[in-house]
Amino acid sequence: MAPETTDTAEAELLTRVLGALLREDVVGLRSRSTLVERPDGPWLCLPVDGDDALLLPVTEDGFQSAYAARLPLLLRESDGTHLTTCDTVLAELRALADPVDRDGFDAFTEECRQTLATMRLHDATGRDVADGLIALYGPDLADWTGLRGGLAYETLAARLDHPVYPTARGRSGLGENQLRDHAPEFHPSFALQWLALPRESVTVAGPLPDGWPTPSALGLADLDHTHVALPVHPLTVGEPLDAALRETGLADRAVLADWAYLDVVPTLSMRTVAPVAAPSLHLKLPLATATLGLRNKRSIKPGTLVDGAAGQRLLQAVIDREPRFKDTVLHADETVYAHAGHELLAVLCRRYPAGLDDSVVVPLAALLAEAPGGGLVVDHLADRFHGGDVTALLDAVLTLLFDWQTTLFGYGIALESHQQNISLVFGPEPGDLRLLLKDNDGPRVNTARLVAGLGEGGGTWGFDDARTFGPDDRAVADVFTTITLHLCAGAYAFGLARHGRAPLPSLLDLVRTRLTEAVDRLGGDAAAVLRRRVLHAPELPVKAMVTAGTLLSKERSGAADINKHYTTGPNYLLPGGGSA
Repeated sequence: MAPETTDTAEAELLTRVLGALLREDVVGLRSRSTLVERPDGPWLCLPVDGDDALLLPVTEDGFQSAYAARLPLLLRESDGTHLTTCDTVLAELRALADPVDRDGFDAFTEECRQTLATMRLHDATGRDVADGLIALYGPDLADWTGLRGGLAYETLAARLDHPVYPTARGRSGLGENQLRDHAPEFHPSFALQWLALPRESVTVAGPLPDGWPTPSALGLADLDHTHVALPVHPLTVGEPLDAALRETGLADRAVLADWAYLDVVPTLSMRTVAPVAAPSLHLKLPLATATLGLRNKRSIKPGTLVDGAAGQRLLQAVIDREPRFKDTVLHADETVYAHAGHELLAVLCRRYPAGLDDSVVVPLAALLAEAPGGGLVVDHLADRFHGGDVTALLDAVLTLLFDWQTTLFGYGIALESHQQNISLVFGPEPGDLRLLLKDNDGPRVNTARLVAGLGEGGGTWGFDDARTFGPDDRAVADVFTTITLHLCAGAYAFGLARHGRAPLPSLLDLVRTRLTEAVDRLGGDAAAVLRRRVLHAPELPVKAMVTAGTLLSKERSGAADINKHYTTGPNYLLPGGGSA
């Protein structure tokens, strides 16, 4: 039974949305349904009021969910209606939700509409963007070197769907022209706006980068002695910026320069931009939009700047104890920032390490993206650095990644280092591989393990977020599993199998083997915890991102952190745990 739709983009989106709602058990779609077999395959039957039921065609999955949506379709049994759009499916499920939660369904419906429009825009512009990248960087992806070339890989990654969140390509409140002019998937360049703020209102950590403009350089000569200039993303200028200035009492003393200054290119995160003339410096700027959920705002709370610097200090302390990572795990410097006490009045000045010009710097998120001229990014990288063997490339990544992350676990640390926050540094010689990390805020730390590994001296290490520290391994293991395992390893085993690069069982065996080796190397009680909670656990924690990010309020979901709110799924590390 096929869904009655010819809209490919809508079908793709609805299939992902249904899979996410099933995984997160929205309105009991997973827990209250019964599996039934029909001539075309398995369906889940969800009883609703009276004798009616909703039926969802499913297929065995194994990656974070036992089943996934097989077709873009929800069937109303009573009258045989095929619901084949996000609007109609979410309206049907909304009616089953608690009335207090229905606004969340309305918000998610709008999120789906925005994402669908973005997907169609991506489809319409894919060839032009690919041609533009070739014109700028050359036809051979192996020649896209250094941090400048990394910006081209970020553009490809921005056109790829998130492994878990179904509407990741949508950005709330932004229209087509705003996306074309400022979003990474279009590889635009644009000039920043600048705001002069009274010096006493601005907290500055570290020396601002060379060439930082004075007010006079922006046409505000009379403010040099009293004000400091902060960059503002063009999409924040207007009512969002005006509201921030009113809230901080700075509206009468802040001056927005008429002159734009500094041409930049957006990175994968969009709110972070790289100067065209200095791509080793990234400026993270607040945006008045949200991605990966309505409540996942792209602003920058001052405390996260403090935590990023604290996280960097903590990781450096570990590397000082574990010198084998000194040359293989690189870190962007995130100790320089400024803010005026508001989440829309801030900037992080991220400086990348030198010496990368002859290497290929690729965000992990780009590996499965389509490459200009055909194939996947990972195919081109494997050709250049691993003799054409995609599995060998994945093997090298997993070996280093698991060694690093399990070592951190031994110190009681798990990083929010998902596939967007880790770049792979290949070369310059074949086989050379390093990890490059950024965004070190948001870790979870077992205080007892940290003290045992690094001593009492660090205290809280200067972290602002009290949620960082806990008394045991639970939160640390959850982050390790949902970030390092699911997003940085499992997603690529299942993804490469889906693209036909290798059989899924052999890829999962590779993940299991490399993680087991890293855990065995770690040893001790920490290794025992990882065996119990990860390698041999009957189920694994899974991010419930739609629930916490949009569908339910924090009060309803109970999520202390919307990015660390979980449900459970199957453990594909167990023998036979993954489905083809």
